[in-house]
Amino acid sequence: MTFEIAATPEAAVDRLEALYSQAKQALCDDLQRFFTTQEPPTPEERALYRYPMLRVTYEPSKLPAATRRGYAKFAMPGVYSTTVTHPAEFRAYLLDQLRPLVEEYGATIETGVSAQEIPYPYALDGGDELGRGKVSPAELARHFPTPLLSLVGDEVADGSFDIIEGEPRPLSLFDAVRVDYSLRRLVHYTGTDWRAVQPWVLLTNYHRYVDQFVRLALAEIEAGTALALVAPGGVRIEREGIDVSAAERVMSAPWHRFQMPAYHLIRAKGEGVTLVNIGVGPSNAKNITDHLAVLRPNCWLMVGHCGGLRQTQIIGDYVLAHAYLRQDGILDELVPPDIPIPALAEVQVALQEAAAAVTGEKGDRLKQRLRTGTVVTQDDRNWELRWTKERKRINLSRAIGVDMESGTIAAQGYRLRVPYGTLLCVSDKPLHGEIKLPGAANAFYERAVSEHLKIGLAALERLKEAGSSIHSRKLRSFDEPPFR
Repeated sequence: MTFEIAATPEAAVDRLEALYSQAKQALCDDLQRFFTTQEPPTPEERALYRYPMLRVTYEPSKLPAATRRGYAKFAMPGVYSTTVTHPAEFRAYLLDQLRPLVEEYGATIETGVSAQEIPYPYALDGGDELGRGKVSPAELARHFPTPLLSLVGDEVADGSFDIIEGEPRPLSLFDAVRVDYSLRRLVHYTGTDWRAVQPWVLLTNYHRYVDQFVRLALAEIEAGTALALVAPGGVRIEREGIDVSAAERVMSAPWHRFQMPAYHLIRAKGEGVTLVNIGVGPSNAKNITDHLAVLRPNCWLMVGHCGGLRQTQIIGDYVLAHAYLRQDGILDELVPPDIPIPALAEVQVALQEAAAAVTGEKGDRLKQRLRTGTVVTQDDRNWELRWTKERKRINLSRAIGVDMESGTIAAQGYRLRVPYGTLLCVSDKPLHGEIKLPGAANAFYERAVSEHLKIGLAALERLKEAGSSIHSRKLRSFDEPPFR
């Protein structure tokens, strides 16, 4: 492999874009030829279907400036590398990581072509991987690179990668093929183009939050403070398209075709917000965060409903999680339950301040409505049926709320280095005779959902003001890759 030294981070990303564009175009051209003539690529042509590689070398000739930043730093001198996909779309992220490494550490950047092939489905943006039925998957697999899940993994994120003497260390948590795998999964599950996903993410477990989000988003677009709203199925509403039927067009989008529909409020300067209705359960929570993580969002917050476990709680009160009793089981091998998931101070403060601002309550009155404590995350929706077995652990944990997603989302944020937080709304009190019945639930939803969503959005605004400090060093290990 031949590498070229880049004079600046900008020049490095420019070359990554050129190399990726050339490789993708070569693959697409040969695929189209095969769809038309069944002429396969030659070995020389197939050798062009390679992801570009980014390599950064740090020699300790320059002492780095002291920094409290939680990313763009070297654990030790050496050579670091990663493959890169879609460098044009990830340009801002790449520059944000590379500039401090050059300016503060005097690192050298090189770019070149890797040995990692681009699987053919990842090169076709239109979703027509089979040439409109002209060829079979087996025929394509004979001649073109295919997605091999045996080569896709999270060994770097999970700290299980092998350090080979003389080989570069990982530069980022995810390589190109892992990123491409998740980008396609995002389209499949959310029903929207992955490019529409915004850097600030709200996750919820009720579709009613979508209704409120759409109303707030359309009001922003009409006021000129947001650019567009993207909904499942390719629906996009901009200011020129705002009319009395705009909300109906968004809500009639084919969201029901997708397991976890997403809605994207696009604002300028990377300040937009994505809301994903992840549905119910820890499996969904892990699934969507596995894939969102490759986009390196600035934060994800869980805003959903929970069961209140204390007699003094009232339906509609809030639970701000500062710890999690994880009984979901889904991450036990990756992040064992005895590994603590720390609360992130910046996120906790933002959620509490947002709750005070939106509700208008402070001091003791706010404490009556907003209780901070441990949330139990279960994998069994009917956990109440084994209450006699659960009672001791709930008592020992001093838990104040129970749900099915929050602990998983927080553990995924910890594992995948994405700042996280949880603000839940008490929708029932299963241990105190206030169970979720249709009439009472509907009245609660009408009253509570709008306020709760506004708190989540206001918290994100406060986190934006905090800047890079939200990328806590608590999320980094001692031998962390340089990139966030």
